[in-house]
Amino acid sequence: MIRINLVLLVAVLASALYLVNVQYQSRQLFSALDRAHADARRLEADSERLQVEKRAQATPSRVQSLATVKLQMRTATPAITHYVSYGSAAPDAALVPGDTASGAPIP
Repeated sequence: MIRINLVLLVAVLASALYLVNVQYQSRQLFSALDRAHADARRLEADSERLQVEKRAQATPSRVQSLATVKLQMRTATPAITHYVSYGSAAPDAALVPGDTASGAPIP
């Protein structure tokens, strides 16, 4: 009878230790899940903030001011516009000897 009681006592102690270990692991997992949710909320807020900054950086007025100030660009006017025509090609006399642009074989 004592032997059975001793075996049952050891079984109860082992199951109690196992229960304590499972509860500890459960608390650790819950706190890790809570941290992951907090990180996800922080990343979502950062993403929204960056999207707002991106839209603010890409406004047409800001792009126009940066183009004129930093890149020193100006609007195109007929006075500074150069027109290119695709008319007749330059005369063959202007070609350098050995030039294959005319399609003629090199002598």
